Amino acid sequence: MTPADPVDSPLAPEILAHYVVKTPRASEMIEWYRTVLGAKVVHEDKQIAFLTWDEESHRLALVKIPGVMRYLFPLARLRRKVLGVDHLAFTYGSLERLLLNHERLAAHGIEPVWSINHGPTTSLYYEDPDGIRLEFQVENFPTPEETAAYFDSEEFAANPIGVMIDPSYLLERLRNGEPTSALASRQAGVRPGTRARANKRAITFRTL
Repeated sequence: MTPADPVDSPLAPEILAHYVVKTPRASEMIEWYRTVLGAKVVHEDKQIAFLTWDEESHRLALVKIPGVMRYLFPLARLRRKVLGVDHLAFTYGSLERLLLNHERLAAHGIEPVWSINHGPTTSLYYEDPDGIRLEFQVENFPTPEETAAYFDSEEFAANPIGVMIDPSYLLERLRNGEPTSALASRQAGVRPGTRARANKRAITFRTL
C-alpha cells in the first residue's frame, strides 16, 4: 500500500501527552493538583516540577518563575478571561464518578466556578491557583452519532451553551435510585423551587 500524501491526509497525533505552565505558585499548584486529580510529583527541582495522575510519565510540568512575578503582573491570571486558551477538558466515564468527585472536592473547600448541562455534556468547571480553568465532564449521549444529532437539533440551536445545574441535587437523585439516563437532560440538575438559568451566550460573566 502506498502511503497517502500527507498534504492531502493530515496525520493527527494519537494522544495529548502533557501541558506546561509557568507559575510563581508552584507549591500551591502542586497541592491543588494532588487534591483535585490525585497527582503525584515524579520529579522536582528548583526550576521545574513534573506531575502525573495516570500511566503517562508526566501530564503537567510546572516551570517555576520567581514569586515576585505575581506582584509585577497582578492581572496575569486574568488573561484567560479575555484572550487565548480558555480551558482544558477532562472526561469522566460516568455521571456517578463526576458527582462523587464533586462531593469529595467540596469537602476540601474546592467548588466549581461554573456547573452546567451543555446538552452534549454535563460539565463542572474548576480553577487552579493560577486561574487555569479545568472542565470535568461526562458525555450525556451513549454514542458520538447521537451527540452529533443533538448538535443539529432545534433545542441546541435555541440554546447552544446550556442550563446551569446543582451537582449536589443530581447526586441526591442518583442516590435515590434514579437512572443516569433520567439525569442527562438539561433540566435534570435544576433543583425544585429554583429557576432554570440558561446560558445562551458564550461570553458572559459566568463563562469568563
